[in-house]
Amino acid sequence: MRRRTGAAATALLALLALVSGCATGPSLEDQGEVTAPPGDSKHLVVGSAGFTESDLIAQMYALLLNKAGYSTKILSVANRELYEPALESGQIDVVPEYAATFADWLNAKKNGADAEPAGSPDLDATMRSLRRLATPRGLTVLDPGKAVDQNAFAVAASYARRHRLKTLSDLGKSGLKVRLAAGDECVKRPYCAPGLKKVYGIDITGVDPKGVGTTQAKKAVQGGQDQMVLTTSTDATLDDFGLVLLKDDKHLQNADYIVPVVNRSRAGSKGVANALGRLNPVLTTQDLASLNEQVDSWRRLPQDVARTYLEKKNLL
Repeated sequence: MRRRTGAAATALLALLALVSGCATGPSLEDQGEVTAPPGDSKHLVVGSAGFTESDLIAQMYALLLNKAGYSTKILSVANRELYEPALESGQIDVVPEYAATFADWLNAKKNGADAEPAGSPDLDATMRSLRRLATPRGLTVLDPGKAVDQNAFAVAASYARRHRLKTLSDLGKSGLKVRLAAGDECVKRPYCAPGLKKVYGIDITGVDPKGVGTTQAKKAVQGGQDQMVLTTSTDATLDDFGLVLLKDDKHLQNADYIVPVVNRSRAGSKGVANALGRLNPVLTTQDLASLNEQVDSWRRLPQDVARTYLEKKNLL
């Protein structure tokens, strides 16, 4: 349901070739036990997954690393199938990731697509699973911060006022029939329609396959064709459509807190961890939504938005 992809594979491979001169770590098959000391290369490649939020966080990572004495280059690779192996090999050194989503990704890579999920709504359990999966691949997962970008559900503000809805539990108790604008996979995903029915007792009458948080999906709720839309917790455009989020008060959604993931052999040092860790107590989900809005709605450049934010928070 999460994390957007889309650039052509050939173009992405060409981008990766630009940094192929970087020192690379051992392949997974050759790693075995992780015994070598963490690396501390002073020239680091920060990866972005190519969408606004990832670009913003990558820019902040690069600026914080620059402040700590590292030189950085940002590489946008909008496909996890390409950037995750590049992270393992050391072609990319640092990537902002999402704890539960990345845990499930690595779990499926190791155990197959039908493996039991490694991510969960419990952040501590998710981080344990993620680190257990990442370490044998030569990756180090640093500490998560406050910001979380997880699936979220929004309704029209007028609809919420009329039915006195603030939480998903309120919607379940109301007995209202709900047509949900979402991706077509929502029909089967346990954290979407089935979970809304099972956990909250919401009467989902159907899924309108308009995508996750798309303009089309939001307009369908704004116009009353649908009653609720699947989006994300850092969606910066809800006000534009007169929509409000309903609180996930029973914690149906996974703990997709933002975490830096680094190649241990090149960027596993305390210097890197300390530099990136300065963002943890500062960046909130609300802040991230506001930063996304500045790029997506105000058309400001991610690097300018990132620098202004860090300067405002006295991190530069």
